Amino acid sequence: MPHSTNPILLLALAITLHHTLLTPPSAASSAEKPPNIVFIFADDLGYNDLSSYGATDIATPAIDSLGEQGIRFTDFYSASPVCSPSRAALLTGRYPIRQGITGVFWPQSFDGIDPAETTIAELLQENGYRTGLVGKWHLGHHQKHLPLQNGFHSYFGIPYSNDMDMVVYMRGNDVESYEVDQHYTTRRYTEEAVQFIEQNKDQPFFLYLAHSMPHVPIYASENFVGTSKRGLYGDVIQELDWSVAQILDTLDKHQLSENTLVVFTSDNGPWTALKHLGGSAAPLREGKMFTFDGGMRVPCLVRWPAQIPAGQTSHAMANMMDWFPTFSRIANLDTPKSRSIDGLDITDVLTGSGPRADNEFFFFHGDGDLRAYRDGDWKLKLPYEGNQAARWRQAVAAHPILLFNLAEDPGETTDLAAQHPERLAAMQARMTDFLASLGELPPEKITRKPGDESHYKIIDAE
Repeated sequence: MPHSTNPILLLALAITLHHTLLTPPSAASSAEKPPNIVFIFADDLGYNDLSSYGATDIATPAIDSLGEQGIRFTDFYSASPVCSPSRAALLTGRYPIRQGITGVFWPQSFDGIDPAETTIAELLQENGYRTGLVGKWHLGHHQKHLPLQNGFHSYFGIPYSNDMDMVVYMRGNDVESYEVDQHYTTRRYTEEAVQFIEQNKDQPFFLYLAHSMPHVPIYASENFVGTSKRGLYGDVIQELDWSVAQILDTLDKHQLSENTLVVFTSDNGPWTALKHLGGSAAPLREGKMFTFDGGMRVPCLVRWPAQIPAGQTSHAMANMMDWFPTFSRIANLDTPKSRSIDGLDITDVLTGSGPRADNEFFFFHGDGDLRAYRDGDWKLKLPYEGNQAARWRQAVAAHPILLFNLAEDPGETTDLAAQHPERLAAMQARMTDFLASLGELPPEKITRKPGDESHYKIIDAE
């Protein structure tokens, strides 16, 4: 006698199957435990400073392995050619201009990231993640601006750039040490990062490892001095590669690698004005502080064995603000509806299942001015008055409005504005529309003011 089929059981099975088919791969894989996230930020690393991006004089096997086992981006952009705005954009998914952050903060700064902003760390922390920051913060040192008040359970590192006054190690909200030997900063950060992983291995965690190197002054420990073919700068990068290897080994040791998303990238392009102490953006044009691609197109490699197919090279354009909605999605979280999020979810790009929603990006200079716009392969640069060389900035000649096809001319050497007037006009109009869409912007944050030295002028005059 044939068995009868329970219609309720069939209905339940159909609903389950339907839900499974509609669930995004990232969400399905994280139903039991959301993925861990490790975000590794280099400071002022150039496009040409990793073996996987063309460097022949620096060996970076651990960093390169992320792309070999995951995805390597060729057209990934920072949100700014300088430090603080780039970091604000990463954490909030928003153009820094929306936050009034147009330059870098200093130890003299009274301001910093607005506590009203929602950081990705806050979003993850509120939803069960353990969040830790090791390294450079650079978004304000007064207590309300520090990491613990902006989504992180723990913080250890140097709060500013390592060339600024008062280089200290902070732990939480307090100075732990005024004595900082930067020869060992990369090693110290790595030890702290490994400890964070081991202490939080049994729950979802977000580790933001923001290295101070290779921002000048550059230092490497004795184990790495003289190991590269590019002098001290190369030695510093090879120690960063060692650091990445330690992180990956720790994930392997605790069987966390499969469900951990690891990102390695840089906050902006290389400080080429520092000559051999700075990096290389070849074949891109210029470097840090400028909105030519050398200042803002950066290496980016991502690994997540559970979801990202190995060995991908992506020419999709993506940028630092995309991580906010992407991390939100893979953790099954909704992005805030109370403010504009400029980044786009690139989970489908990572998994190879679809493109980014659009192919445009707006380039803001470190002074807050909109200077350039990329649409697909085309990039428009607004006129620039030029600047003189200084110890901290290379000379860049004045130029009129420029139009480049980056697919054919990644070095931005051949101006095509005269040959494509209609495209030029359309891109200019889009820039105007975008600026209008920003609405009323907050005032620019004051990062520092000069001291009053009128007394010296009086003494000198006498």
